[in-house]
Amino acid sequence: MAKRNLGHEFIKGLWEEHPNFVMLIGLCPTLAVSTTAMNGLAMGIATTFVIVMSNILISLLRKVIPDEVRLPSYIIVVATFVTIVDLALKAYFPDIYRLLGIFIPLIVVNCIVLGRAEAFASRNGVVASALDGLGMGVGFTWGLVLLSAIRELLAKGAIFGYTVFGEGFHPIQIFGQAPGAFIILGFLVALVNFLNINAKRKRELKKISDRTLAA
Repeated sequence: MAKRNLGHEFIKGLWEEHPNFVMLIGLCPTLAVSTTAMNGLAMGIATTFVIVMSNILISLLRKVIPDEVRLPSYIIVVATFVTIVDLALKAYFPDIYRLLGIFIPLIVVNCIVLGRAEAFASRNGVVASALDGLGMGVGFTWGLVLLSAIRELLAKGAIFGYTVFGEGFHPIQIFGQAPGAFIILGFLVALVNFLNINAKRKRELKKISDRTLAA
């Protein structure tokens, strides 16, 4: 696979095929743990580790795993790395572990992780699969941190626990709750789609212009 294509496998997850805002998958942890920017960052890093390592191992075993049991096999692989993350957080980052709670084990059934395993890692080489997982993980992380930071800022007047607004700030409590997460996610999805549509329109106009000049 050419270097240009390998680079694309990483870049696509950052925007073009962004899991949260374009593909709309993995929304359960996105909405549930995005109450603070620190929660979002921790969940994003944990999920990125699981995606990358699962993609690598599944790519290595793709010719060994029978088609009849591929999904159960993928779940076992993913569960192995989720267990590693769960135990590592519990041992070294107990505060974050308590905040994220049940959502760390639920990475096992995250649509992003299983989706990349089935759609990409099971059909491509190790390097491409690792880059695909890394791109999707980083994309998921920045999307989660952005959503979390906006919610934390509006609901608490702070980002990463650091106060941004003064004492006169009146928190908007709804953004610290589930409805607020849906509202902000909706605006972000609309913004990303608007930017993508405009970019596509500009590319099409440029192609028309280039063909006209060539003629």
